[in-house]
Amino acid sequence: MINLYINERRVGDVTVLDLKGRVRIGGGTVALHKAIRCLVQEGKTQILLNLAAVTYIDSSGLGELISSHVSLSNTGGEIKLVHLTVQLRELMTITKLLTVFDVHDDQPAALASFAGEPPGIVEPQNCLRKEKRA
Repeated sequence: MINLYINERRVGDVTVLDLKGRVRIGGGTVALHKAIRCLVQEGKTQILLNLAAVTYIDSSGLGELISSHVSLSNTGGEIKLVHLTVQLRELMTITKLLTVFDVHDDQPAALASFAGEPPGIVEPQNCLRKEKRA
């Protein structure tokens, strides 16, 4: 039985959670739930889930993704997905969840989407924008 391992890292204002293992009823779903709720309590409401190493997700895991999406939307935050495996993409397509989540194939594009910038620009150049206005 493989557990779910969660690694948290920051890239600018975005918290990236690298998930590895199974997101299923019980331990995996509970761990993900706690991790996301803790981030929201800390005011970290821009979350990117890296699903490249997720080997399995059940209906409980999908339910947690939806619940997290709703919770973050209600707080003005966002949760986005990156690096879906072939199996997970098929599951998300069948369940129509690809229409609910903002899904990206690569991390730079996913990170840029939080700032509303075109892919390739990870952090906006605020200093330069202010200088142009002055």
